[in-house]
Amino acid sequence: MTTTDTGGTAAQDVRKLHYREAGTGDVPALVGLVNSCYRGDGSRQGWTTEAHLLDGQRVDEGGMAALLARDDTLVLVAESGGDLAACCELRRGAEDAYFGMFSVRPTVQGGGLGRRVLAEAERIAAREWGCPLMRMQVLRQRAELIAWYERRGYARTGRTFPFPYGDARFGLPKRPDLAFVELARDLGGESA
Repeated sequence: MTTTDTGGTAAQDVRKLHYREAGTGDVPALVGLVNSCYRGDGSRQGWTTEAHLLDGQRVDEGGMAALLARDDTLVLVAESGGDLAACCELRRGAEDAYFGMFSVRPTVQGGGLGRRVLAEAERIAAREWGCPLMRMQVLRQRAELIAWYERRGYARTGRTFPFPYGDARFGLPKRPDLAFVELARDLGGESA
């Protein structure tokens, strides 16, 4: 699976994107990208940071390698000029696809790149996998991010999930009330 997108511009001239499936050789770069988007001071350059909610890592090399080894999962990579610009996890279910680990390099956020990568993930789920529904989980404290997904057609399902407190693989919580809300979007009209 390799596609190219020649959409609009982003903060650092990311007009042409090349999409591909991540491989094991991408593990270190993916871990660096994901952690830079969610945690630490560097993540504060972008608007998707969780640094105010969590310390520690978002993912480690072992977790990323395990994700890439799953038969039901695709880690989609978006490159621009040979550089890793974004990635996301797509997991194929019996009746839906799960979208997660969405990461856009903080220095290129805010210019439409995320919207393009999300659209490519939806295209894969609907047209290549035949999934009529995409779902995801977002920390309920991330109101701005939830609103961004809602503007893209996602809606809250009413389901919530607890944050995995005590498991440092997912970060070190800074508050006791973290939980995930589920969002979903009907992709039925987009399938082939």
